[in-house]
Amino acid sequence: MAARVEARGGAAPLDLAAIEAASARQERRRRWQRVSTRTLSLLALFGAWWAVAAANATYFKWFNPVLLPAPPAIGKEAWRLLVLGTLQWDVLASLARVAQGFVLAAILGVVAGTLVARVRTIENVVEPVLDVLRPIPPLAFLPLLVLYLGIGEASKIGFIAYSAFFPIFTTTREGIKYVDPLLVRAAESLGATQRDILRYVIIPAAMPSILTGLRLSFALSFFVIVAAEFIAAERGLGFLINDAREFFRVDRMLLGAAAIGLLGYGFNQLFGRLERALVPWKD
Repeated sequence: MAARVEARGGAAPLDLAAIEAASARQERRRRWQRVSTRTLSLLALFGAWWAVAAANATYFKWFNPVLLPAPPAIGKEAWRLLVLGTLQWDVLASLARVAQGFVLAAILGVVAGTLVARVRTIENVVEPVLDVLRPIPPLAFLPLLVLYLGIGEASKIGFIAYSAFFPIFTTTREGIKYVDPLLVRAAESLGATQRDILRYVIIPAAMPSILTGLRLSFALSFFVIVAAEFIAAERGLGFLINDAREFFRVDRMLLGAAAIGLLGYGFNQLFGRLERALVPWKD
C-alpha cells in the first residue's frame, strides 16, 4: 500500500511512493540525456573527421591524403594488428606501466599531502622543495631517469610516477588543510582521538579533492606514457606511435593516439563512477 502523508489545511494527502517514482523517472531521463548527448558528441567528432578526410582525398586536395586517413583506414589497420596479436600486447604493456606508475604516485602523493597538511615541521621542510620541483616539466627529468635507472621498465615507471605525483599531492594537501574546522572541533568535543579525527572526519571531508587529484593524475599518466615509451621500448602504444613515425605510417600513428584516447576516456568514466560511489554527497 502506498504511503500517504496528510497535508495541513485540508489539502490533498501526499503520495510518497508517487513522488519517489516521479523522482526516479526524472533521474533516469537525466541520465539518458547525458549518455545520449555524450555519445552524439563522439559520433559527431568521428563524422567530422571522416568528412574532412573524404573531402580532402576526393575533391579539394588541401594536403596529401596520406596525412589524414579516414576512420575506416584506422579501423582496418586496427583489425590487422589485432589479428596479428600485436595491438593487444601494446595496450597491455602501456596499461601495466601506467598502473604501476600511477599506484606509486598515488601512495606517495596521498601520504606526502597528508603529512604536509597535518604536521607543521614537515610542511616547512618538504613543501619548499616540492614547490621548486613542481614547475619543472617532467620531460626535463626523463634523460636523468634513464641515466640513473637505465633504459628498462624502472625509468618508464619512475617517469610516470613523477609526472602523476604533483596533482595528487596538491589536491590532497589542499583538501586536508582546508577541512571545515567546525567538524574537527565537534569531533574533539566528543572525545575523538587524533587518529579517529583523521580517519573519520578529515579524510572523508577531503575525499572529493583527493579523488579529483587521482583522476587528473591518471589522465596525466596516459599523457606522458608516449614520451616514456619513446626510449628503448619494445612494446606499448608509445612505441607503436614512434615506430609508425619512422615508417611514415600515419594510420598507425592515429591508431595509437585513438587507443590512448579511448583508454583514457574509459578509465575517466570508471573514476567518475567510483567518485559517485565514495562521495555521493558531492552530487
